[in-house]
Amino acid sequence: MSGRLLRLACTAAVAAGTVLAPLPAAAVPEPDAGERPVSQLLTDLQKLYREAEQATETYNATEEKLRKQHAEADRLDRELARTRLSLHDSRRAAGRLARQQYQNSTDISPYVRLLLARNPQQALDEGHVIGQVSRERAETLGRLTGTEKKADGLARKARKALDDRLSLAVRQKKDRDDVQRRLKDVQELLVSLSPEQLAEMAELEEKDVDKAQRKLMTSGALSDEREPSREGDRAVRYAVQQIGKPYEWGAEGPKTYDCSGLTSQAWGHAGAPIPRTSQEQWAQLPRIPLTELRPGDLVIYFPEATHVAMYLGEGLMIQAPRTGEKIKVSPVASFPILGAVRPDGVQAAPVTEAR
Repeated sequence: MSGRLLRLACTAAVAAGTVLAPLPAAAVPEPDAGERPVSQLLTDLQKLYREAEQATETYNATEEKLRKQHAEADRLDRELARTRLSLHDSRRAAGRLARQQYQNSTDISPYVRLLLARNPQQALDEGHVIGQVSRERAETLGRLTGTEKKADGLARKARKALDDRLSLAVRQKKDRDDVQRRLKDVQELLVSLSPEQLAEMAELEEKDVDKAQRKLMTSGALSDEREPSREGDRAVRYAVQQIGKPYEWGAEGPKTYDCSGLTSQAWGHAGAPIPRTSQEQWAQLPRIPLTELRPGDLVIYFPEATHVAMYLGEGLMIQAPRTGEKIKVSPVASFPILGAVRPDGVQAAPVTEAR
């Protein structure tokens, strides 16, 4: 992991979908980094990354809602079009029956019709036809009324769906601007640091991760290694194939990913779709203790559930880390662990043979 932040200084200017232009010399604030200890600089940088990732997951959630709302609005539009066509047909049928009823003089009572008819049987037949036409007209008018009510209701729902979609589009732009603003904060801090400070920060970060990993492994929390489920194995294989691809906020592949974009796509390709964001994955998927982790399970990080990675086994996980980095294998204790979830929700027995 050493040298990670040094590489970030060269690559953090590229953010998802948007290139953050280097700040001109006059725009860079007077750096006070030299007056702060490296440990504080690392804390500040990690905080900025967390804020950017939290903003990214908020954007992802809005993007997912907008996608679903777009699909719902399209469905309502199609149903409304079909209902209006049916309404047009019902109105034509009602008009046709009304003309037939008028032509058959339905205002004359059956008794008078029988008295005036030369052939009583003919009068009875005509009465039967007239009665049948009347019943058809009543049924058609009933369908017409029901279709009109359905069309009115669908029209209201379609208008609301459109309003909701427009509101989500506005929120999406706000969320996108928030991500870009926070990534700019990261960039400004990085460009204010010297190569020596970046190297020291990378070394300190590596030591912190090694310490956290040793503590986790010696605690016995990951003592039992388990085999993945069939779906979990497919999800892991998909994730491994993405190693080396760049992180990009808001991305779901196939060329770039963010953290939850990688995990959701991996499980989707495994035939077990899961929620899009790390926060939804934490909220909706079955939770498991760390002692039961098996490959394919998802490890959720930070109190706000703003980062997620896929467990590989042997204390390792695969992740799309953050802007400027690539998908890679890392120690599972690289960040503060909130908990773990199992997308397929099936318990597996520990493997008995020695490894």
